[in-house]
Amino acid sequence: MGLLSGLLGLASDVDPRALQADLAPILLPGEEIELAFQIVRDLVVFTDLRLVLVDKQGMSGRKRQYQSIPYRSITMFSVETAGTFDADAEMALWISGQTQPFRHAIGRGSNVSGIQKALAQGVLGWR
Repeated sequence: MGLLSGLLGLASDVDPRALQADLAPILLPGEEIELAFQIVRDLVVFTDLRLVLVDKQGMSGRKRQYQSIPYRSITMFSVETAGTFDADAEMALWISGQTQPFRHAIGRGSNVSGIQKALAQGVLGWR
């Protein structure tokens, strides 16, 4: 990911195998990372059971906040691809109990179809 893309908040894909060991302390036994992308230092991780948002805080990034969204709480989702003049795509999640959708910009080169498929598998319970 280029510095400009990072500063603009755009995301880039991350190798799920590289994250498996890093997130092992919070993953359930047998839980697998299917897809992940990074925005500057923060991560959005799709596992086979849930969506995990990792907010790295502070100068060193050692302090982290983990937010876990079970797929069953996502009532609707959309993934918008980048257009000719758009710099980014966007993911929106409607979560039960929340009044506004959770929106996340994702980079032009991100795996938009993989994000769509991971959300569909999780939300629809398709395995």
